[in-house]
Amino acid sequence: MNSATLAPTPDSLSSSRAADPTAETAAISLRGLRKSYGPVRALDGVDLTVQPGEILALLGPNGAGKSTCMEVMVGLATPDSGRVAIHGADPVTATRSGVIRAMLQSGALLPDQTVRSMLTMLHSLQARPMPLAQAVEQADIGELMGRRIGRLSGGQAQRVRFAIALLGDPDVLLLDEPTVGMDVTARRAFWHRMREVAATGRTIVFATHHLEEAEREAARVVVMDRGRIVADGSAETISALVAGRIITLRGAHAAAVAALPGVEAAAPDEADPTRVRAVCADADAALRALYASPLADQVHDVLVTAPGLEEAFMHITGHSDETAA
Repeated sequence: MNSATLAPTPDSLSSSRAADPTAETAAISLRGLRKSYGPVRALDGVDLTVQPGEILALLGPNGAGKSTCMEVMVGLATPDSGRVAIHGADPVTATRSGVIRAMLQSGALLPDQTVRSMLTMLHSLQARPMPLAQAVEQADIGELMGRRIGRLSGGQAQRVRFAIALLGDPDVLLLDEPTVGMDVTARRAFWHRMREVAATGRTIVFATHHLEEAEREAARVVVMDRGRIVADGSAETISALVAGRIITLRGAHAAAVAALPGVEAAAPDEADPTRVRAVCADADAALRALYASPLADQVHDVLVTAPGLEEAFMHITGHSDETAA
């Protein structure tokens, strides 16, 4: 059967919502979504319900299906099969009425236009516009309004895309890698603004490869891999799926730490290369051996912590998130 014949239509979505009462009350309801691009299966039976006011982080490596999932939610892609409802409406209707808006990583901007002229034009097209000054303030782009878009940095362009997503005063906001191109200071400022937006009761779903952002900003984390949802819960719940402990220390080479009993792997800490970070199946055995070895006189600043979201991600998917997008 041609997959196009299985694609949901507004009528079929309406009837499916009658069979699925959660679709009427949920901000986002996805049921049995499947989507393939030739031999590549981008979505493979995705079921997801997001309640109004939730902040949800979507994690996964390249090819996990995150971007496709978001494209389906706003009607940019049509699933081969399955059901989609955004506040009880089909995605196209929800998008046209301004109920849902997306800040896409690759969203096109007009390089020869000023930020002000582009926002003014797009603001006039909204079904239920947010006051332009409010969108500018919430996205923190007041100082960029007179700049030509082609001269913006990557992080500044992301903030403009965020303002564009806010123009329609959406109930549901999708953010695809919102802080790409931003330095640490800019990312912190962005999330400060995002928390203010979230406090207004909007539903926010964001895809990110910054695991610390998901852990810090989202009440709920959904991990996708190979088109499927493989974990769903709080960051603490997902992290708890991994046993063992993490030891970080200074004063020893990673190879020497990796050779200790109870240590599964050790490498320089990405956040602080002056520290060695060791993943331990048995932290007690590793510490006993460490302080009984010649390393005892060299090591200092030893910390023992529970596994974080990064270890859980690698455990759940069986591979690293280094290339996630």
